[in-house]
Amino acid sequence: MQAHAAAAQPATVDPALRRALVAAVQESATFSNRFEAEVWLMDMSTRLARQMPDVGRRMALLKTVHAEATRAGLDPQIVLSLIQVESAFQRFAVSSAGAMGLMQVMPFWIDEIGRPDDNLFDMRTNLRYGCTILAHYLDRENGDLTRALARYNGSLGQYWYPSRVATALQTRWYAR
Repeated sequence: MQAHAAAAQPATVDPALRRALVAAVQESATFSNRFEAEVWLMDMSTRLARQMPDVGRRMALLKTVHAEATRAGLDPQIVLSLIQVESAFQRFAVSSAGAMGLMQVMPFWIDEIGRPDDNLFDMRTNLRYGCTILAHYLDRENGDLTRALARYNGSLGQYWYPSRVATALQTRWYAR
């Protein structure tokens, strides 16, 4: 991991984001009740079935997305939209820039927060990091999801990436 980390690390790392990631790796969240869990999981599972046919993997992913998004104060469907755009739900995806996993997290964060044993291909770890990073950017941009998504992608000031996530959200994850 350390070989990848040095290659893409920015000159300065936001200390508030570093603190948020350190705190996030120690927390967890769940559904508020069983009914909410069953309704949401069934609905989202149906939407994801074509892309992820194995029901066990699909349910594990959806439960983890919901838990990590909720823990970070995010809408789980926004996280699903981001994953669709970033990795097409491919857990072992690696971008040309070296970003890894479902949410395409840059590996320098592993060393930056002092957790060299973390594995960004591990679903929960990747979602924990990615959701924390997106929540931080959303807070930094005063709730402006478009700017937060652009910042997450490294394309602040451009709208092609937030537009792709918004399209996925509206056509697949919020569509009724």
